[in-house]
Amino acid sequence: MSDEVALLVADVFEAAGVLRKSGEVIAASQGQTQARWQLLCVASGTPLTVAQAARRLGVARQGVQRLANDLASESLVDFRPNPEHRSSPLLELTPTGRRVLDEITVRAAEVHRRLAADIPADEITAARELLRRVIDEVRRQQEGQG
Repeated sequence: MSDEVALLVADVFEAAGVLRKSGEVIAASQGQTQARWQLLCVASGTPLTVAQAARRLGVARQGVQRLANDLASESLVDFRPNPEHRSSPLLELTPTGRRVLDEITVRAAEVHRRLAADIPADEITAARELLRRVIDEVRRQQEGQG
């Protein structure tokens, strides 16, 4: 069974790679990168700090700060005062940023519809459920090690 888990992990990495490449093409339709798209998505909800965004994305704060600065220089996000922490402003989408994100999201939905056209919905649901179980188990084991 451990061989099957190793093969599953390899398949997940391969899927992540091809989906990342597809995401780059989708984001490029609006002059963005996948990393910028991900940050726009995270910033589209409740305003949050760069550190909070980095935790949600599972990446280093410094990288997110660079992306946030780039997005701010293009007027896609703003840094707003944080009433809870003066030195950690809140990241928030601008109307232009929301428009760019909406256009990327529409393009992504088209790509996802084509991707899923020949895959039964119950198979997609089952795959998602399995991946969530694997993710939860990995996290549970990591917590036990820490």
